[in-house]
Amino acid sequence: MKVHGSCHCKRVSYEAEVDPERVTICHCSDCQALTGSAYRVTVPARIEDFSLRSGTPKIYIKLGDNGARRAQAFCPDCGSPLYTYAADDPKVYGLRTGCIAERHQLIPKKQIWCRSAQGWTMDIDGIPKSERQ
Repeated sequence: MKVHGSCHCKRVSYEAEVDPERVTICHCSDCQALTGSAYRVTVPARIEDFSLRSGTPKIYIKLGDNGARRAQAFCPDCGSPLYTYAADDPKVYGLRTGCIAERHQLIPKKQIWCRSAQGWTMDIDGIPKSERQ
């Protein structure tokens, strides 16, 4: 599936080919801290299937629990998290679905790092809903 992504201010944009069957929710504490939210939703794209169309993201290198260095790409202006990749041997970008125009078609198929999940994220059906605010 062809997708088009950009940060909130549109300074950084990209195109990629992804498999919508590989969308994942990550509940790890790093994803919680890096998003300022309860989890992050990501879809992988092989490097050869990714094309930066405009702008240059800022890169932050984080160290994972296993010692792996992960590059976190985000917009230097608006701060939108765009994608991640293995800093030492990049082969796949983990695209942050919130920045993808076609995100409504990218339904998560699996959840990882559930031991770090906020308990309430496993059942939000009972929380009151509003169409707008």
